[in-house]
Amino acid sequence: MNALFLLRPHFVSNPLLCKRAVNRLSGFTKPATSHLPTIYALSTPANQTSAIAIIRVSGTHSRYIYNRLTNSSVSPPNRKAILRNIYLPSSVGSKQHRHHDQYGAKILLDSSLLLYFQAPYSFTGEDVLELHVHGGKAVVNGILKAIDSLHDRNSGKDIRFALPGDFSRRAFQNGKFDLTQLEGIKDLIDSETESQRRSALSSFNGENRVLFENWRNSIIANMAQLTAIIDFADDNSQEIDNTDMIFHGVENNIKRLRDEIFSFIQKVEKSSILQDGIRLVLLGAPNVGKSSLVNSLTNDDISIVSDIPGTTRDSIDAMITINGYKVIICDTAGIRAKSADKIEILGIERARKKSIQSDLCLFIVDATDFPNLLPEDILNHLSSHEFEGKRVVIVVNKSDLVSKEEMVRAVNKLENRFSVSYPIVSVSCKTKGGIELLIDILTRNFKHLSQSSADSSPIVVSKRVTEILKNDVFYGLEEFLNSKDFDNDIVMATENLRYASDGIAKITGQAIGIEDILDSVFSKFCIGK
Repeated sequence: MNALFLLRPHFVSNPLLCKRAVNRLSGFTKPATSHLPTIYALSTPANQTSAIAIIRVSGTHSRYIYNRLTNSSVSPPNRKAILRNIYLPSSVGSKQHRHHDQYGAKILLDSSLLLYFQAPYSFTGEDVLELHVHGGKAVVNGILKAIDSLHDRNSGKDIRFALPGDFSRRAFQNGKFDLTQLEGIKDLIDSETESQRRSALSSFNGENRVLFENWRNSIIANMAQLTAIIDFADDNSQEIDNTDMIFHGVENNIKRLRDEIFSFIQKVEKSSILQDGIRLVLLGAPNVGKSSLVNSLTNDDISIVSDIPGTTRDSIDAMITINGYKVIICDTAGIRAKSADKIEILGIERARKKSIQSDLCLFIVDATDFPNLLPEDILNHLSSHEFEGKRVVIVVNKSDLVSKEEMVRAVNKLENRFSVSYPIVSVSCKTKGGIELLIDILTRNFKHLSQSSADSSPIVVSKRVTEILKNDVFYGLEEFLNSKDFDNDIVMATENLRYASDGIAKITGQAIGIEDILDSVFSKFCIGK
């Protein structure tokens, strides 16, 4: 029997998946990309001197490139690291002496560690050659030029430099990964903090792929039940007395699925703060030590520190990491009611706006200035409707300059003034006392800001996936649930479910005609990935 007839319907609708499935059934392991040129690129950062650089080659001519570079006719051992000399190969049509030194010996480019992965057991699913060379620019450029010189279309050796995302695209085309996993790899590479690394793993490990496939299978199963009603509607020999029951059952299934997807979208939106960075703004009167606190949290002299009030006249943003979280910390101009400096006035207004737009606000007060502990203009700002529901931590600075009794009196005054119970922590930027406690309080706030519930882990997916989930998948399910009000139009209801199913296929890469989607996805990858 033709292997095509053994495939599920959604495989038959996708030529690429269909070809992969036939290959698996027939035991044929030739990559789907075997007709494409062999690609090569530097997979470690370019234009940087380092101890080691890795050049990656993928395609049917990988073995040929190995033989020419090593001046050997023996096939490379599979999945085994070997030390080999790399020579400048003599190009087709070139004069032999150009590739030999004055004594006639082959020109040595480097002595390198080589790894060969035979298809289909490689990242791309093709034959892959990795050259772990010394990281000098001259070495890397010399080997890249040597590989380029082996391109000869007349003899069937089609070899070219890789475009951004080319290796990952080959991996997708050969069924090694779906799009969500490859985007997870990109997120993992781009991770700047521990929290970003952890959140990227759900896509990288294939957890999201399994979830999306389950959703799509559920939609298709419910579509099958509705299709049965449509198929038998005009058949007088068959009657379906429980049409309403079937439709009601499908409706309940889709409601549960809709709620699950909505919850997933909410988690993604809340977790997106991990990628963008948590906006932390420092607010307070002039000379309370905001800039000193920024420097204490960052362990760097980011802000100018002075005992002159109004030193910081504008907002200063800096990206820092606090306990694995990416934080955009903003030191603002000190807020005071009166100032003759027009620039300072603009800085104060910007400080107010920044604090409203922040995810978390640190209100800094000076423990040594008990009479002016709570400036009225700042209190009015914190009590405004724009600040309603805002997360605030009160920091009592300069604790090293007051007694314990004075500090207790200051804390009591703060607790009695606010109707909301804000966390209060005393610190000293000079002795670093209380800084660790402040960081612990900040970390708990960061965790709450990035998680939709206490027992859930952050989920990060690409903006492409988020948009498709909202605009295609969730929309299709909502339209299905709305269509039941129009005389149970089963045909229209089924089409809405198909729209949602096709949306998931776009996410994973199973959709037909997704070349534009692939171009968009892989163009954002780095060269060599």
